[in-house]
Amino acid sequence: MSSILHRIKANLYDNLLTEDPNDFVARVSSERTLDVADIANAAVTRGGASVSAVDMEHHVNLFFKEMTYQLCDGFSVNTGYFTAAPLIKGVFNSPVEGFDPAKHSVIFQFNQGDVMRKEISNIEVQIMGVAESGMSIVQVTDVKTGEVNGVITPGRNLKIKGSKIKLAGSDPSIGIYFTNETTGDVVKVDTSDVVINNPSELMIITPSLPAGTYTLKMTSQFTNSSLLKEPRTAIFDKVLSVK
Repeated sequence: MSSILHRIKANLYDNLLTEDPNDFVARVSSERTLDVADIANAAVTRGGASVSAVDMEHHVNLFFKEMTYQLCDGFSVNTGYFTAAPLIKGVFNSPVEGFDPAKHSVIFQFNQGDVMRKEISNIEVQIMGVAESGMSIVQVTDVKTGEVNGVITPGRNLKIKGSKIKLAGSDPSIGIYFTNETTGDVVKVDTSDVVINNPSELMIITPSLPAGTYTLKMTSQFTNSSLLKEPRTAIFDKVLSVK
């Protein structure tokens, strides 16, 4: 049996995707998200790198830039750590139908490779118990395409499932927000575009967002009894994309 080299901590949450009131799902308790610079600095600090953190970050970014270029030319990539390939989504209704950006889309699909898969046996998972029952977002579905936790379509319905996510209260911060990960621009969903507003499910019209990657955040004073004195915020732990 492999020795344990890594530990992951996780909390249990109510499984809102089933009707069984007694089952739970585990979510990794992550302190923060690391970028290329963070990983390069960690490699140098840990002693696993023979170059400077600046040099490592530079060459990794060069690799990702070229990898993206090759993926856009239709090549698949296998780094050993992960595989990546372009994927065309959407239905073609005739043998001679061409690609239509209004109904078809290109995405990049990533999967773990053999090297990462082998490391799983070196991980010890510590379940820390049931998390405090607060506000959380567990799933986002683009109604137009059926895409789950991935690409979203501006101007079309977006279904958000979670716990205690109903928008309620008078604080001006209450609402649903999309933050562009590259520019930092924040777009707030207009209240008139909230179609369904329930404790475990919201339906909104996705705002007119430029192409890019986005973080979904929502703020509310909702609770099962009286309104909270101060609003609380939930941030979805998966990145959403607009093509």
